[in-house]
Amino acid sequence: MNAFNENVIAEFRANGGRVGGTFEGQENLVLITTTGAKSGRRITNPLVFVPDGERIVLIASNGGADKHPAWYHNLRANQQLTVELGTETYTGKAEFITGPEHDELYERMIELMPVFAEYRANTGREIPVIAVTRQSA
Repeated sequence: MNAFNENVIAEFRANGGRVGGTFEGQENLVLITTTGAKSGRRITNPLVFVPDGERIVLIASNGGADKHPAWYHNLRANQQLTVELGTETYTGKAEFITGPEHDELYERMIELMPVFAEYRANTGREIPVIAVTRQSA
């Protein structure tokens, strides 16, 4: 994990889900912890999300790179993840969205953060959209 992510994660946890810097004022920041597809290690990533009713929606943009982010591959191997949202932590299950719902949810992310339009324009791959549903205890 890089130092930037480590700092965001530490600040998020210390301040009830609020951070400064690049994400200052960002209400839609979440930490997800996945299980490494190859390593089996628990790995935490800070991401922005789109609220969608009871679900949160993640976009595997990888900043517009031509490959999917590692956390996406981890979720493909094991759809269960830990979600930290504000001061709340829960277990979620990932669902990979396709078709018109994929496009609609991606457009909603662009409305929240216009840079996601650039990410899509910068890559030839279809950027995955993942909905996370809270699992009942």
